[in-house]
Amino acid sequence: MIIAIASQKGGTGKTSTSISLASGLARKGKKVLLLDVDSQANSSKVLLSQYVEIGKEDTIYETIINCNPLPIHATSVPHLDIAPSHILLADTDVELTTALDHREARLKNELDKMKDQYEYVFIDCPPALSWLTVNAFTAADQVIIVVSPGYFELDSLMQINRTLQKIQRFFNPDLKLRGYLFTMSDSTRNSGVSLQILRQTYTGKVFNTIIPRNTDLRDAHMNQQDIFSYSPSSNAAQAYTRLLDEMFHL
Repeated sequence: MIIAIASQKGGTGKTSTSISLASGLARKGKKVLLLDVDSQANSSKVLLSQYVEIGKEDTIYETIINCNPLPIHATSVPHLDIAPSHILLADTDVELTTALDHREARLKNELDKMKDQYEYVFIDCPPALSWLTVNAFTAADQVIIVVSPGYFELDSLMQINRTLQKIQRFFNPDLKLRGYLFTMSDSTRNSGVSLQILRQTYTGKVFNTIIPRNTDLRDAHMNQQDIFSYSPSSNAAQAYTRLLDEMFHL
């Protein structure tokens, strides 16, 4: 199963969700691969202690630009591998806009060659609707859209849903929306109203699990750890455990 984790805006908890779902399943003994196609490379920096020593030739940049095989690195989490990102991915839209091949399927073509080695593959998408996101959606079976509280955050869902529909129409008719994940929730009125609007607008498509705003996630990433190794009893770890159970019935 290949699941893309997407958000049109930054700061929604998209990368935290990608790391937590991937590491959570790996800690259950599942063989998991995380593809980092966000040029900020935050998933890569958290999960690879030696990330600063990795050159662009050994990152997913070469897969997207030169159609090279996916560069697979073992992480500190047992059973979890990662194909790391590179900051130069930020420039790939220029390259792909003028490409004459099936530019939307460069990631899919390489992933198809080795996806059977894993039970689950997660794709940490960039926080923008770019050719990288198109590649991620084309390669995926399902999409999770991460949403944080706020008017602009909810408004951005219209555009990402249009992109999803276009991918289904032109490139990947089997792609499914797995659901909307509400993150960074707190006790403010803004958070409560945002969640209410989300559930009313997308009835039946919002996960029951709500991810709270929690400094432990930030601190875990600062220490290059996933939330389950850094603070397994934290509210965030408990929330992602509930999400894993909701999604995969573990």
